[in-house]
Amino acid sequence: MWRNLPVVRLAAMAGFLATAPLPAQAAGAATAASAAPATEPLLLAGIMPKNTDEQYELSFWESIKNSNYAGDYEAYLKQYPNGRFAVLAKARLERLAAASAPKAQPPSPPPRSGATAGGQVTRPPAASPPAAARPASPPAAPPAAATSKPGAAAAGAVSTTLRAGEIRDCPTCPVLVSLPAGSFTMGSNASDPAEKPPHHVTIGQPFAIGRYEVTVEQWNACATAGGCQNIPTVAESAKNAPVRDVSWDDAQQYVAWLSKTTGKTYRLPTEAEWEYAARGGTASAFWWGDQMRKGNANCKDCGEPWSQDAPAPVGSFAANPYGLHDVNGSVWEWVADCWHSSYKNAPTDGRAWNENACGSRVIRGGSWREGASYMVSSTRFKYSPSVRQSQNGFRVARDMK
Repeated sequence: MWRNLPVVRLAAMAGFLATAPLPAQAAGAATAASAAPATEPLLLAGIMPKNTDEQYELSFWESIKNSNYAGDYEAYLKQYPNGRFAVLAKARLERLAAASAPKAQPPSPPPRSGATAGGQVTRPPAASPPAAARPASPPAAPPAAATSKPGAAAAGAVSTTLRAGEIRDCPTCPVLVSLPAGSFTMGSNASDPAEKPPHHVTIGQPFAIGRYEVTVEQWNACATAGGCQNIPTVAESAKNAPVRDVSWDDAQQYVAWLSKTTGKTYRLPTEAEWEYAARGGTASAFWWGDQMRKGNANCKDCGEPWSQDAPAPVGSFAANPYGLHDVNGSVWEWVADCWHSSYKNAPTDGRAWNENACGSRVIRGGSWREGASYMVSSTRFKYSPSVRQSQNGFRVARDMK
């Protein structure tokens, strides 16, 4: 996904990076290069061979460089221990650790008498945590029944009322939408070579897929049961926020737990199934057309509600024609497939495209931190399956057999 990556000035970059943030922009690539004086060497990402480790490292860094989550920098160092931004990542980790360390308090002086004029002993009021440290009251879980405002339900309870065509296999399971078999054109002739060549894919069997991304509440049900890891980001998120900071390996734990709990076959969607579902029967750049339209996706150019710090609760934006929310923006979504740098020789039957010793897995859909150009239905990227990153989440699929 090489869309509109900024020009990065490399002259004297070592000193500059240590003191100032880079321009805010998520992973992508430039479409054109601007002329520059010969005395100022420029690196334009689009000039680099696009499917190179150097380009992916730059893309990774661009997506996390303004993050306040230590886990993002740990993920970068795990993926690129000797990378060009390794020193800066370690410095950010040290600053975050220092900021979170409890400050030593001087001992309190002994009370002089402990009494007021009225003879009553006075005690200082209990200290309240600062507003930023108080967990926000979690919004409710997304409703299964249609309401005037998606994503709201009374008292945060999980609704058991389903819309027509919806499936929920347990009270804390994700709501699923059943999709029919069908055909579509996968990929794009846009500038990103990873989306080429466009190819005809036939989904031969109906399948079910999450109406929403997996939420914090749903993840916590698995963690409480011992089937999933406890994710630090979860403690700071509302119940109906999409769970994030999860790796591909974490997502595999969740679908394994769901399968064991329900007796059904849960899994991550294949990349072809994901794009088939995300397009919602359309062939345009976005499911709503070829131009960005506010109110349809959770990204920094996509309209309210939006915050740099976290994605909106699931279901805050319009659903696509198949009734799926947040396939554009919100969080990147893991899919089952191993990463391939193009669709050359890709399967055309909708199955996952895997291989032995897969070093990278595919993520789809963009996140709330990216701009509008990342919201197109064909956008794809990759991460190591063991990496946790605060913009990455997932939705589940289920076989209908």
